[in-house]
Amino acid sequence: MSFDNLAHTAGSGIVVVDKPGGMTSHDVVARVRRVVGTRKVGHAGTLDPMATGVLVIGVDRATRMLGHLTLTEKSYDASVRLGASTTTDDAMGETVASTSTAAITEEVVRTALRDFEGVVMQVPSSYSAIKVDGKRAYALARSGQEVELAARPVTVHEIEAGDFRRDGDFLDLRLRIRCSSGTYIRAIARDLGAALGVGGHLTSLRRTGVGPFTLAQASADLDHVQVLPIAEAARAAFPAVDLSEEHATDVRFGRKLALGLGGEGPHALFAPDGEFLALYEQDGELARAVAVFV
Repeated sequence: MSFDNLAHTAGSGIVVVDKPGGMTSHDVVARVRRVVGTRKVGHAGTLDPMATGVLVIGVDRATRMLGHLTLTEKSYDASVRLGASTTTDDAMGETVASTSTAAITEEVVRTALRDFEGVVMQVPSSYSAIKVDGKRAYALARSGQEVELAARPVTVHEIEAGDFRRDGDFLDLRLRIRCSSGTYIRAIARDLGAALGVGGHLTSLRRTGVGPFTLAQASADLDHVQVLPIAEAARAAFPAVDLSEEHATDVRFGRKLALGLGGEGPHALFAPDGEFLALYEQDGELARAVAVFV
């Protein structure tokens, strides 16, 4: 997948940016809107202002792909401080408790992390963007209201600790995490500290990948972003199926196809000339439209 020589003018496609710290995901979208010259811009998967790294942005018709991209796995590099809990489960909040980590060894941490791999039930941070009765949880928490969120299943495919460092009573470490969409890394830091009996919070977070999109393709210059055309983005993000002209005609009308896609989940369907037509999923012996883009 190459971003070389792509025009940075408006056109349906995907923009991958390396979000700087201190900006909200909405701030980045607003900047990209000005650069590409269209208001039809959205993002797949919010990053907190403190976080940096891969933010996938859809332009024009590609915004309709974003809901499907948010379901893909994500990768992160995170820094965690053990020995202190905060109101927000990260360094942006106020410290509410501190405990010495003198008895916590690297081996103890690595052993505790084994319980965080696989399918786990996770309670999101009360300062998350999850809606409660129509309002964002973080807005309720900031107003002083008590926020109780239900645990939800998430999948942590891989979690690895390294770069341990003592700082007084605290133990700082790095985590490399590959997980399902919807996993809160702040919650992992909080829960790891709770499991060890010393508290913990996230001190930095960098998203290194969203599905096939990585930092290698991400632009750190928000004023000179490049648009990956929608057909290339679809081939990169989903299994691709090249159709006959007859099937392509059916897809243009959103008809079901007597076709085996060869797997589960959305598949990108292409006309014989390479035009991206639609996302389809298997439905028994037929394939049905998830989203048609023509």
